[in-house]
Amino acid sequence: MAVMTMTATAEVQLPGWMSSHMVLQQRTIMHLKATAKRGANVKITASWDEKTQTVKADKQTGAFEFDLQVPAAGGPYTLTFDDGKQTVLEDVMAGEVWFCSGQSNMEMPVQGWGKVNNWQMEVADAQHQLVRLFQVDKVVAHTPQTRVPLGHTQGWAVSSPKTMAEFSAAAYFFAREVSKQLGIAVGVVNSSWGGTPAESWISLEAIQGVTGFEQHARRLMETGFDEDKINQLYQDERTEWLKEVFGNDRGLRDGNPTEAPWAQPEFDDSQWQKMGQPMHWNLTDELKDFDGVVWLRRMIDIPAPLAVKDLKLELGPIDDEDYTYWNGTLVGMTSGWNIPRHYTIPAHLLKPGRNILTVRIYDSGVDGGFCGDANDFCLKSGDTTIPIGGAWSWQKSMSASEIKAQAGRVEPKKPNDPWFPCNLYNAMVAPFLDMPIRGFLWYQGCSNVGRAVQYESLFQRMILDWQARFNRNAEVAKYPKPAPQQGERRRGFMPQQDSKALPFYFVQIANYLQQKDLQPESEWAAIREVQRKAQQLDGVGMMVNIDIGMANDIHPKNKQEVGRRLALLALNRTYGREEACAAPDYYQMRVSEGRAILSFRPVAGSDALAQNEDIKGFSIAGPDHVWHVAKAHTEGERFMQRVVVECPEVPCPVAVRYAWADNPTCNLFTISGLPVGPFRTDDWADFR
Repeated sequence: MAVMTMTATAEVQLPGWMSSHMVLQQRTIMHLKATAKRGANVKITASWDEKTQTVKADKQTGAFEFDLQVPAAGGPYTLTFDDGKQTVLEDVMAGEVWFCSGQSNMEMPVQGWGKVNNWQMEVADAQHQLVRLFQVDKVVAHTPQTRVPLGHTQGWAVSSPKTMAEFSAAAYFFAREVSKQLGIAVGVVNSSWGGTPAESWISLEAIQGVTGFEQHARRLMETGFDEDKINQLYQDERTEWLKEVFGNDRGLRDGNPTEAPWAQPEFDDSQWQKMGQPMHWNLTDELKDFDGVVWLRRMIDIPAPLAVKDLKLELGPIDDEDYTYWNGTLVGMTSGWNIPRHYTIPAHLLKPGRNILTVRIYDSGVDGGFCGDANDFCLKSGDTTIPIGGAWSWQKSMSASEIKAQAGRVEPKKPNDPWFPCNLYNAMVAPFLDMPIRGFLWYQGCSNVGRAVQYESLFQRMILDWQARFNRNAEVAKYPKPAPQQGERRRGFMPQQDSKALPFYFVQIANYLQQKDLQPESEWAAIREVQRKAQQLDGVGMMVNIDIGMANDIHPKNKQEVGRRLALLALNRTYGREEACAAPDYYQMRVSEGRAILSFRPVAGSDALAQNEDIKGFSIAGPDHVWHVAKAHTEGERFMQRVVVECPEVPCPVAVRYAWADNPTCNLFTISGLPVGPFRTDDWADFR
């Protein structure tokens, strides 16, 4: 079946998200724009009712507007556009459309670099006619675009072993489950980019009011989006940031990389320690647990014949960022732990005899230092090689905690980076605003760890912005909820709100890193908490993921369960099904006889807690704010359930936390196997 049938001279150009095999949001009146032959009468025929409408294309531009009244779920249909030449879209389905976005855990494919659990079987069993996939290409832009970024897929595709293998696993498994349960076509758009922070996915108008981004947004608008001015803005902001963050670096003057007292040839480093190089920091006793800035110096003797022409400096990869100086002059700077450094030492900086090579290394976390091979650690001049390994003098300058304390805002990103604020919204979200959808799926947050307070505002502002911007050019009917049978009731007693807001269902970031029972300062737990708070917004639901993460892999392999749990949210809260989709929420705590007694309340679609006499994951603190691992068990039945938490070392409980760590051990579930998410009863500021 052809992806799109049209003659070579066809003039009609449709929105980029329209192609053969697409899913159109059912029960929708769409108001769309396209172009055709200038001045032509364009005939539009939909096979679901065989009615033809005729619209006039503009005489100057060929632009025309048209409406499509999409029926209830069904198909396949054809859509024909005729301006004298025909453009025919085939195998079009009316069904449910979901826009899926985020960072690498949404991007992670079934096969490819992701390789989910049982991926071979999943790929082989991927032929599903009612599941349709749309892959968005990775691009950036400084202003909102209308052109849809199309990768190699060039439009919608039917799920098959070929099309599904490299597609988002979370999105695919969600679509498969919803389609199976409803018996209709489900289309998912995957617009995601690994490693990206939330600020990349929000509009410029929305980010203006988010703490920490106000000045950037104002300055960006003042450039008039001129590329040269945007690049200069980046340089100015980075200079400010370096001064702000590294202003206390004793090796620099006011954080300026070009003014480095510790790199000068006359600087006295005789009191510095010595270390053999190249070597990862984590392999030494002195720096095995150190993250931050270290300066390293080495005297290099240059023979007179080699001091009259440029030399090539090979340092190999450096973890993470370096400023490299020769006789006090900056000769190179690079970011990226896996990027080999190749710098040129100009002849005018060389001296016969004693020369000083200085490298300032900033490591933000894990390992650190020169991490290449000794054979690639040298100076070169033609066929002559001067090894530079051996003993280097070194001195700490700033620890990662000191750097974090100095940082008032995130490091400015290069204008062409996907991390540059608003770039991905402009290029990979804005082009879909005229495509009617049922709702959103979101999996992101890891790249904002360490900025929980800011993320709380950023995430909620982004959700509201997306909900407001999508479907403005369409009328989308509420999904008809099935009438309850006699004697039947929805799970829980909190009714689903009759919301006009588009559903926004997201995945709380999973457990990750070293497993710990006590970690009150956990920044991963802090991000999970502010994600949980987003549920206060209309139409928003959270899928808890705290039980299926991996200590040594930030990309959990069980994406089948991620898709299934997201589908449960949609089936219950959007489509009115009876499946339990959530755990009850913590409600309040009271203290009795040295025990903390926690009450829970049902939420829409929540299930009762499973009875558990040995709950893992609770910690408890008294008036001294010192946390202890606690024992816990359930009491009561169904909607009068409680969890009792106690610890002999805490006779007067003041606060309780559950699953509060990067990678907690926790086992509080509902009777249907859904995990209770992390929560705390206190508001103590253990993190920023």
